[in-house]
Amino acid sequence: MNVEVRPLSPALGAEIRGVDLSRELAPEIVDAIRAAWERHGVLLFRDQTLGIDDQRRFVRYLGEVQPSRTPAERKHPDIMYVGNVTVDGQAGEIPYGEMQFHSDHCYFDRPTKGTTLYALEIPSHGGNTLFASTARAYAAIPPERRRELEELDILFLFDYVNFDYGKKERRVQPLWADAPRYVHPLVIAHPATGQPLLFCNRSMANTIVGYDPERSEALIEELCGYIERPEHIYEHVWRPNDLVLWDNLATAHARTDFDPAERRALRRMAMMGQKPVAYRELSRARA
Repeated sequence: MNVEVRPLSPALGAEIRGVDLSRELAPEIVDAIRAAWERHGVLLFRDQTLGIDDQRRFVRYLGEVQPSRTPAERKHPDIMYVGNVTVDGQAGEIPYGEMQFHSDHCYFDRPTKGTTLYALEIPSHGGNTLFASTARAYAAIPPERRRELEELDILFLFDYVNFDYGKKERRVQPLWADAPRYVHPLVIAHPATGQPLLFCNRSMANTIVGYDPERSEALIEELCGYIERPEHIYEHVWRPNDLVLWDNLATAHARTDFDPAERRALRRMAMMGQKPVAYRELSRARA
């Protein structure tokens, strides 16, 4: 089995050809996929026929399967269906609308390492997933500002109650008192490569630690602007039987709107991550 890696955009992403994920993979194939993932951040596998066990096996090649942290009762605790239909007796979640850029579980101590989505049903138009490179966003910041940003921490917060993914305004005060939240470094080191990543997003970034609200909001808006530059984004137009894997730290992801009258269903399975390391700590250790 020969692995072909074809870049999807100048910013990030690559299509992997010559791999059938419904079969067990040889170690050298897994190594090639891992290397491509570290380089490109997002990997696309077209025309895959995958059951739950196939998807789970693939995830386990690259990490530890992450159990669900949402309260829904599920037949498979590690599976979530992202969609507006019921699949295998399980209702779809996050069913409608646009979603702003975010990183999965950034409001916990251990954000998701990587996420896979497998396309079951796709609307005729819309519902595309956008991926933004957090490494390119950091690199675009003027060098004289990076040192200042590397010393900062950021509070992430997610409110399950009436949370609107499509809103561009962040909710500073949650409606739910127990909304999960966690403080992470604003600039983190990629756990595999050590590359600096700008860890900020529009949906769940709440405040810069130590900044007053006005100054914090202005900086978060500025940083989201770097992440959301068109030249830093790959937009994936889904086809049925696509499997997409993305690095949850090296990228932020978003979704375009689609007609709610059309069916959309993707099967999600993710990997456990580790607590991010501040890039400032890595820089000092190297000094």
